[in-house]
Amino acid sequence: MLPWVVRRTRLPLLSLRCVTCRAESATAARGRFRVNANGKLLDVWLLVHCVSCGRTSKLTVRERATVSSFDPNDLHGHQLNDPDLVAATLLDPAFARRCRFTLDWTGAWRLDAPVVPLDGWPVQVNVTFDDPAPVRPDRLIAHRFGLTRSEVLRRVKCDIPLNRPTSTAFTFTVLAED
Repeated sequence: MLPWVVRRTRLPLLSLRCVTCRAESATAARGRFRVNANGKLLDVWLLVHCVSCGRTSKLTVRERATVSSFDPNDLHGHQLNDPDLVAATLLDPAFARRCRFTLDWTGAWRLDAPVVPLDGWPVQVNVTFDDPAPVRPDRLIAHRFGLTRSEVLRRVKCDIPLNRPTSTAFTFTVLAED
């Protein structure tokens, strides 16, 4: 069984309406937090900017929270703009729902896969994801094996629908040509 891994190459873009240019433009995370203290309460925002006009906006991570309510590692990560914490915050579905944005993964991932032996049909492949990058299995398989999508639908046996985006691990088998 061949291991394929879908990995993030950069943070995905956000589909979020810009308050300045009013376009439903993509915004990119700057990879920075802003932490503001007001007495014993802290506010934490993730800074994003509009790709169209360049305006910086803030997405609320925590609002009016006491210092003691923070995990010390998270608070330290917010203060240091930890890239892993930025990614974890951005990829959190609850954060996306609360801030009303969706992620655009176009060009933000790559497939790490070994060379497929040409004489070893059928080929079994296990696909795993490092991050929840939604990909259509039929396009992924067609691209890697150099097949058309109709050939993929004919020759591939899989336990999930091939024409719907997924970001969960799956296994498939490519059968030899008829």
